Amino acid sequence: MVDDLPVRAPPPSRATLTLLVGRVTTIKLAYWLALTLFEAALPIIVPRPFDERFSWSVAAAVIASGFALGWARVAARAPDRRVGLLPRSIPTIATTFAATTVVASPASLPLLILERQRSLEDCGFGTCHGETLLLWVGVLVVGTILIPAVFAASLTAGKARSPGN
Repeated sequence: MVDDLPVRAPPPSRATLTLLVGRVTTIKLAYWLALTLFEAALPIIVPRPFDERFSWSVAAAVIASGFALGWARVAARAPDRRVGLLPRSIPTIATTFAATTVVASPASLPLLILERQRSLEDCGFGTCHGETLLLWVGVLVVGTILIPAVFAASLTAGKARSPGN
């Protein structure tokens, strides 16, 4: 009869949550930094009109997104020498989304400022390149939702194993 009772996993330790937040935050910050630096350098690298340059922005966003999503998958499965493997549980998944969004999402604001400037480029008045703002929204969705989702989905199922196991 006792064997039929469901076993609740203990909540993740502070070290586990710190590792989790650190890994996802690092990926998100590197993602937004890479795209921001690329967008800032693009007019210098490709000194052409906006319409000829925008495809470069899209390509860079797609490549950076793919790299960041792959990095999230690998980072979720990489063991830590102190904590071991990160387990997939409701607390770790909730932490993946909540804490990293609060910590890392403001890093997307410099990219928004650059994209807003691009949206006004060669305009007489108002926004004439709204696609730059749509690109930023897409990048924000990747950074805020997809990177943590891939990380959470890639966590090991079941109990965490210690480094010695």
